[in-house]
Amino acid sequence: MLLGPLKLAFSLALGLVALLMCVWIVDWVFVFKVWPQGVERLRDLLAHDLAGGIALAARQGAGAGVITAPANALYSIVFEATGIHDMGTQFANGSALSIPDTIMRRSYVSHREGIEAAMVGTQLLGVRAAILARFAPLLLLLYAVGAADGFTQRAIRRACGGRESASLYHRAKYLQLAVLGLGGVALLMWPGPVLWELCVTLGALLTGGLAIVQWAYYKKHM
Repeated sequence: MLLGPLKLAFSLALGLVALLMCVWIVDWVFVFKVWPQGVERLRDLLAHDLAGGIALAARQGAGAGVITAPANALYSIVFEATGIHDMGTQFANGSALSIPDTIMRRSYVSHREGIEAAMVGTQLLGVRAAILARFAPLLLLLYAVGAADGFTQRAIRRACGGRESASLYHRAKYLQLAVLGLGGVALLMWPGPVLWELCVTLGALLTGGLAIVQWAYYKKHM
């Protein structure tokens, strides 16, 4: 009984680590190879998405905390809990250090821009995840409408002697997972401003359309 939740928690943690690594790699490539401004361009992107997320939350009647809290929590888990944040603060104040700490400071300073990019990228990931969560009601609504329409079509077709199709049902189901999973990851990792309303609305409409196909051809015994 206990293994199920533990396996789920482990899978989620592993997925988060993999997503973070992918985000950092994309950010490092653009910071060091593409953007002339370097990490400042990433900071501007964070400020842009943060302002947009807070404005979205305000329109929905929520405070800025629903956007900033996930970003701060993710940053705390990755950098404060591991001591990397405190290490950077200690090395920045110029106080006397022991020989091991001096060696660590040299290593930290030599990789400072990469570490800063990872820090800003982590906060950006948290902000974007919070923004994406604000659109969850829209996704659920269109999925529910699509499922209801699909069940209605299924009932009509069965009354007219039509058949279910396990093949179409499974294809539509897996395509929904691909749209939501890959689309969500792409939005979280995109190295530029995101048109949230356009992207999420298109994804929600596509998911709703696939839900119609999925439940219209639902087969009870597969």
